[in-house]
Amino acid sequence: MMANTVLLERQDNIAIVTIDRPEALNALNSTVITELEQVVTALESDRDVRCMILTGEGRSFVAGADIGAQYPLDLDGGRRWGQRGSALFRRIEKLEFPTIAAVNGFALGGGCELALSCDIILASEKAKFGQPEVGLGITPGFSGTQRLPRRVGVAKAKELIFSGRMIKADEAKEIGLVNAVYAPEVLMGGALEMAKSFTKNAPIAVKYAKACIDRGMQMDIDGGIAVENELFAMCFATADQKEGMGAFLEKRPAAFRNK
Repeated sequence: MMANTVLLERQDNIAIVTIDRPEALNALNSTVITELEQVVTALESDRDVRCMILTGEGRSFVAGADIGAQYPLDLDGGRRWGQRGSALFRRIEKLEFPTIAAVNGFALGGGCELALSCDIILASEKAKFGQPEVGLGITPGFSGTQRLPRRVGVAKAKELIFSGRMIKADEAKEIGLVNAVYAPEVLMGGALEMAKSFTKNAPIAVKYAKACIDRGMQMDIDGGIAVENELFAMCFATADQKEGMGAFLEKRPAAFRNK
């Protein structure tokens, strides 16, 4: 699938989504949001996809939401814009398979929020992160005030959001925003290697494990344990459980079928 500003390609069961608006540092405007919505719709219904890698073309991941497009907005327009971006990023967060943001450059404002909607963030040594919105007279609008503290802790998120400070990849890794940092030329190779380490496993089990973590983080530990117990039990109704354990007992590689 090729669109004007968002590209979708496949490598086996891995979907690679690239924001392709390099002349604007991949800034998010209505066209990019629309095409991302279309891509997410396609991925939500594709049972063959087992992992997604999200990246940007050129020297930027996503440099933020397009300031020129936001400048004329009034109260109602700002509300609609924020709701639209947040709804899209929530759909990305709720994709049943693992998602990896391969941040190759600037991930500022909406770009940082987009990366935060993914399960894993990998960064190039040239990557830079930040939520600079308060310097523009606004707050983060695509759920950054909610996801950043959940990722790095409340105090650090407040420091970064209140100051609008931009941080480099090494600091982002130090505070837990980023999982790993790579030389620019091997970032996508590292992302693909990680994706393959996910996709080699039973896809239903990976999906259930993601659901256990995501749902459990929104409730107390007893509720989370109950969710885990139910999804653990449901694994035993799958053919992949029999295949995985049978392959282990027979000392052979497993051939999972997503069933």
